[in-house]
Amino acid sequence: MTAAATPMEQAYFDPDGCALSDFTAQVERELTPDQVRLASKIEKNIPIYDMAALKAMLSGPEARRHLMAEWAQGLRYGAGVLVLQGAYQDVTPIDAASAVFDEIISQERLANGGGADHFAAAGSNDRIWNALQKLCEASPDVFARYFGNSSIAAVCEAWLGPNYQMTAQINLVRPGGAAQQAHRDYHLGFQSAETSAQYPAHVHDLSPVLTLQGAVAHTDMPVESGPTKLLPFSQQYRAGYAAWRREGFRAYFEEHCVQLPLAKGDAVFFNPALFHAGGANRSKAVQRMANLLQVSSAFGRAMETVDRRGMSERLFPALARLKREGAMTDADQAAAIAACAEGYSFPTNLDRDPPVGGLAPETQAGLFHQALTEGWTSERFNKALAAQDLRRQA
Repeated sequence: MTAAATPMEQAYFDPDGCALSDFTAQVERELTPDQVRLASKIEKNIPIYDMAALKAMLSGPEARRHLMAEWAQGLRYGAGVLVLQGAYQDVTPIDAASAVFDEIISQERLANGGGADHFAAAGSNDRIWNALQKLCEASPDVFARYFGNSSIAAVCEAWLGPNYQMTAQINLVRPGGAAQQAHRDYHLGFQSAETSAQYPAHVHDLSPVLTLQGAVAHTDMPVESGPTKLLPFSQQYRAGYAAWRREGFRAYFEEHCVQLPLAKGDAVFFNPALFHAGGANRSKAVQRMANLLQVSSAFGRAMETVDRRGMSERLFPALARLKREGAMTDADQAAAIAACAEGYSFPTNLDRDPPVGGLAPETQAGLFHQALTEGWTSERFNKALAAQDLRRQA
């Protein structure tokens, strides 16, 4: 926000208060070699790390931490993106995993016509949700060789610390596949503009350090095949989760974003607050396959396990009665639901529980509110809760 922002504006980010001039002041800078001393080169403000040359650093604790410190600083305060050139110096595990994923894609297309992602039209690509589990179930040996990668482990730990949680989604974009629009990623990037505006500014600051975005190239990706469009330094604009949908910001992104070609076995990692978008596949023959890694902090979990479905089943009749009697305000009713029901869409099974009309599936709390508003019976509500639970299971 602007330097003259009021205390209220500093505490919350309003999309209408986002100034493009403040954004451009953050992104119009140049990455210099002294900021990324271990990088082999800088291309279009993106540092490239030659993992063949750096492999030895990963085997010594002090050298490894030195490398990870540079990555962490760069993801937060620098360009916000880095490339691990030759993350897989032997691409045999890539090819083996690709063969498994091709089979999964064929099976899923036969079963349900294939899956769409959040930002691309159905049918324009193939998406394997929860590719992590599906690969492990289909071929544990391939999984072991594929995810047994010390370079990827180091960059995950550099941003998130130890005990991170890995998830992965395969994205296959065929020739003619359209580009995405500029966006930020999970968590706040997957909320609507209205929902993200309800979170205070310090949560906007926190969201990017809870996840790390990555992509492993399963094919050579020349620029014409549409590798990810990136806007270096854009993660540093604090109000970006409020701003990324605004036309002025998206137009600026399209004018100034960059793309780098990737070779099979390369990996790109970026701060989830970086403005980015999948590129259009303008090639005639390249089927661009990437494994999109979304890695989460170990701290993104509650202390206790709670049976929120069981609690919701018991609470619903009581709240419905109080609502009928006019004995509870809407605000107090909402507070009771918030204390009882799950208010977040994730984690879920995106094969069975895809987003409908937005970027995130309906929450248990949202279902609770709907049932009260529409005057459902307890039996109908309990059946809907059970069906929702089933959709969310792996």
